[in-house]
Amino acid sequence: TMVPGGATYREAHLIMELLNDSGIVHSLDIVELNPFLDERGRTARSVVELIGSLFGQQITDRPTPTNAM
Repeated sequence: TMVPGGATYREAHLIMELLNDSGIVHSLDIVELNPFLDERGRTARSVVELIGSLFGQQITDRPTPTNAM
């Protein structure tokens, strides 16, 4: 849930990517998604995209071991 002063969508993706890079995340529990309150699946899509970043999909433009100078 977006809150004033909270992480932005892009920051959340960066956090997920950094967690992936750390190698310490091996599983994930998803809780509290109510499809009846999810307007046109917006929350579900956001969650799927963030999970993708957590498990290796990169959307941010940052150096990684494979593309660093």
